[in-house]
Amino acid sequence: MNRVPLVQIVRTAALPAVAILIIGYFASAALVGPNGLFALGGYRTQLQAKTAELQRFEAARDRLRHHAKLLDPSKVDPDFGEELVRRSTGQVRPDEIIIPRN
Repeated sequence: MNRVPLVQIVRTAALPAVAILIIGYFASAALVGPNGLFALGGYRTQLQAKTAELQRFEAARDRLRHHAKLLDPSKVDPDFGEELVRRSTGQVRPDEIIIPRN
């Protein structure tokens, strides 16, 4: 019987074993890594939170854009101008209610 020496068996199995280890490393990184499939749920919740934050910022931007339009030097809204002056000079109380005439 012709026996194959142990060194030759190890030498022929080394390359496939290393290839299997490398493939296993990348497969585990694709599942468990910071950008893997298991992190996808976290990304979805982050996306929802950032979308809600973006909507709040857009609403604030629209409100500021409207205020800037009301303060246009060519045609200042008198009610808004009076409100700003009274607020900056301290003539507005916290319990004061403003009723528009229009």
